[in-house]
Amino acid sequence: MITFKSPDDFKKMSKAGKVVKNIHEEIHSIAKVGTNLLELDLIAKKIIDSSGCKSNFFGYRGYPSYICASPNNVIVHGIPTKYSLKDGDILSIDVGAVFEGVHADAAVTYGIGEISSDAEKLLEVTKSALMESIKLVKSGQRLGTIGSLIESIGEKNSYGVVKEYIGHGIGFEMHEDPQVPNYGKKGTGFKLKKGMAICIEPMFNLGTSQTFVDTDGWTVKTKDGSISAHFEHTIGITSEGVEVFTSNDL
Repeated sequence: MITFKSPDDFKKMSKAGKVVKNIHEEIHSIAKVGTNLLELDLIAKKIIDSSGCKSNFFGYRGYPSYICASPNNVIVHGIPTKYSLKDGDILSIDVGAVFEGVHADAAVTYGIGEISSDAEKLLEVTKSALMESIKLVKSGQRLGTIGSLIESIGEKNSYGVVKEYIGHGIGFEMHEDPQVPNYGKKGTGFKLKKGMAICIEPMFNLGTSQTFVDTDGWTVKTKDGSISAHFEHTIGITSEGVEVFTSNDL
């Protein structure tokens, strides 16, 4: 786990986070019925290329795109395709950026057109799990306490809490120690401290928590075909307090 020694490192994370925020907001404004996922990937590329940042997704372990676009029963790591969005779809967009060697990463899930009441509740609860867990972030906090809260929110609503894919530390690499699970036991696990940054990313399924990876080697889907929601922010513990570097209004 990297601990930032200079305030300038968090300033770089802030720059990367603003670019991530801008990408999410622009994609959200374009993602309508009939829009295909490749169009959304191109938006991310254009914003990153004009921002002074680089993509931390494109080329990562051979990943071919600038965003992960995960509709409906895709949980995470969906590779953008020519799939055209349909009324009632839900869509998770995950994107990151790196500025002068410092990373930021965030995911948002939202509805396309008119979505079902079940889908709407799933989105609301999953987003709530992220926002409530962020309130726990502070120096000295144990990650088991954060994971326990996320897990309890998911289970209270009878959702499948995805455990194979979790949050992570972030800094000079997109994925660093410690792992940040969406489950855990209060008062246990890694202890956070000032100078660290993490990504918290709850993933809840409307059905089972079980997953499988598609034949492309990336796309993770729900085993039972149920829809899934995913929200993520990059959060840092700075000398001035806790900051959400990828905050947006979505």
